[in-house]
Amino acid sequence: MNPNPTLIHELAKMIDHALLHPTLTDTELRDGCALALHYNVASVCIKPYAVPLATELLAGSGVLVGTVIGFPAGASTTAVKVAETMQACHNGAVEIDMVVNIGKVLSIDYGYVRDEINAVHDTCRAHGAILKVIFENDYLPDTSYIIRLCELCTEVGVEFVKTSTGFGFVKGSDGKFSYEGATIPHLQLMLDHVGPGVQVKASGGVRTLEGLLQVKAMGVSRLGTSATAAIMQEAYHRFGDGTASNVPNMSKPTDNGY
Repeated sequence: MNPNPTLIHELAKMIDHALLHPTLTDTELRDGCALALHYNVASVCIKPYAVPLATELLAGSGVLVGTVIGFPAGASTTAVKVAETMQACHNGAVEIDMVVNIGKVLSIDYGYVRDEINAVHDTCRAHGAILKVIFENDYLPDTSYIIRLCELCTEVGVEFVKTSTGFGFVKGSDGKFSYEGATIPHLQLMLDHVGPGVQVKASGGVRTLEGLLQVKAMGVSRLGTSATAAIMQEAYHRFGDGTASNVPNMSKPTDNGY
């Protein structure tokens, strides 16, 4: 296969490198930003307190700084989510991934849900940031909730809808917790029900180059993952000159299973 550096670049710019695991240390967060720079991905999605660090480390690069709001359960009040968003933007974040109030979604209180999304989106716009709204599809018992959320996000005019947090574990009847994250049927459903200008982000469960290529072909615009190194090394091997791009020297790996 002939080298295809354009495709490698396109794939890298689909990735939001996730640095969200609760146990990540400052050293691991720094290493994760170095990895994001090495592969020139779209962004890092980093924990709120680490936004100033990421902003400093990524200044002047093509890698954007994103963070999470109301993460991972979506249970904060609207006022707190707005305040979190404002603080994150002041600290340098330009992409905001907000979890909806899942209890309100399941209560079919869509007025509350829409007002909250709109309040956070207005705050993002006022500070030059974009909003990605996380549905946490694993918690939603049927497709009607996903469809309605897509409609609400289209009405508000958010930039992205997103499948999952990566941490939405569901307790089964056996007492064990399981997680799917982004699934092909859910991604297709979201693509089919968002309006013009609203993009779809897959998050959780897509951890290979094949998975990234599959969702790209569907029309998904972003992928949230911590498996960036594995995906991009395979991309360089397949679409580059036959060799993988060396991973930067790091004290610890940053793949946390997201």
